[in-house]
Amino acid sequence: MNILIKELPETEVAFIRRTGSYFEPQEHWEKLVQWAISNGLYPPQQSFIGISLDDPELVESKDCRHDACVTIPEGFDKEKHKDMKFKKLNGGQYALYSYYDTPEKLKSAYQFMFGKWLPNSDYDADYERFNLEFNMNNPSEDPEGKCKVDLFVPIKKRIS
Repeated sequence: MNILIKELPETEVAFIRRTGSYFEPQEHWEKLVQWAISNGLYPPQQSFIGISLDDPELVESKDCRHDACVTIPEGFDKEKHKDMKFKKLNGGQYALYSYYDTPEKLKSAYQFMFGKWLPNSDYDADYERFNLEFNMNNPSEDPEGKCKVDLFVPIKKRIS
């Protein structure tokens, strides 16, 4: 497994939050993508990012929160979009795991990063920042129905 250490800049996003199981249909993505396209916000200039805000091992499935996000360019007129929420994602150092498999198995990427890679690295997870799932493709357009996700786990140098 090739894990890269990357520095990400602070990034502003538009987002839609959904509460419920991560394994149910994610209609909020469809709404966000439609809004983004109608506002000229799509790859490669902008990125779609998923943020799972809760650990399903610790939070009841029905209460898990997920933000579907799209990056917005500097100077984007947020005042014209009262129906949308906006926030800044913290920059900093992240461990990058490039995942390519079915969406249902994305949990295994998290298990690898937190259960195997982090404990054997020179880093600790930085729980002050969110894990970021950069969506690099649309699984419904993939021949095998797989998703390509660049999983960014926030890290900080381990203090001995």
